[in-house]
Amino acid sequence: MKLTQFPAHAPLAVQTRGDMVESVHFGSLVAIAATGETVVTRGEPDARIYPRSALKPLMAVAMLRAGLDITVEQLALASASHSGAADHQRVATEILSDAGLVPENLRNSTDLPYGVAEREQWLRNGHGPTQLAQNCSGKHAALLATCVVNGWPLDTYLDPAHPLTALIRDTVAELTGQELTEISTDGCGTEVFALSLTGMARAFSTLVAAAPGTPERRVADAMRAYPAMVAGENRDVSALMEAVPGLLAKDGFEGIQLIALADGAAVALKISDGGDRARMPSAVPALVALGVNPALLGRFNNLNVLGGGRPVGSLQGIPY
Repeated sequence: MKLTQFPAHAPLAVQTRGDMVESVHFGSLVAIAATGETVVTRGEPDARIYPRSALKPLMAVAMLRAGLDITVEQLALASASHSGAADHQRVATEILSDAGLVPENLRNSTDLPYGVAEREQWLRNGHGPTQLAQNCSGKHAALLATCVVNGWPLDTYLDPAHPLTALIRDTVAELTGQELTEISTDGCGTEVFALSLTGMARAFSTLVAAAPGTPERRVADAMRAYPAMVAGENRDVSALMEAVPGLLAKDGFEGIQLIALADGAAVALKISDGGDRARMPSAVPALVALGVNPALLGRFNNLNVLGGGRPVGSLQGIPY
């Protein structure tokens, strides 16, 4: 691959130590109002990026449209990058069992639990990498359950020619308003599509603003009803949904963060080098610009930088 062009990313977050700037995190960001008007842009939000796991809620919409019938808790896990806790693995197993399936039907990659505490406990208990522990197992269980409902093949549900894969492509293109010109494979084995942050912000706005009972709104409502299913204990995505009433949030590997507010306003961002620690601090100034009370966001910004066990600096989003 010949690299000839790079997105014009801009500074989004800064870490200080003492009186000096130690590190600067670059990226791109867009914030849109409930009316669809662009409120904030940084960097190049119309450049194509891979949203990675932030696509999961859109994929869940496609599954509901195809007749998937699961509980609200299960739907939250179908949209999740979970930590691999016992509850997460239990719900994924329930999705499979309710469809007459077993974990051996899964075709996602194997992994240890994603959450640090969950991984340590898993290893202490003598377990190794499994498909059920991998953070996408809820999505894959739901994909299989959707195939059962429609009589579609199970072993090939990840193939590009599979009818479920085609339906997901069409749904993502519709919700983002973008043609899928570049398609690759995500870490878990499903397709991943190159889309702009602007298109993803529009899609998340659509989820929360949709009429009650529609597939779009059902996904948003399930995630907001079970934030711990969407990520897990001590995960910032779950904590943010618990902190701000009506807020919907989903992260993705390689520095992706999507957020929608109850009124349909939305934020989408990408940290340029794929680092994780700057996702949430970078989002905070945009959320404040959209009217979120800063008092609700303090724990997600101005993160302490330690020296000798005491705070000597901070990691924070660059204010507008």
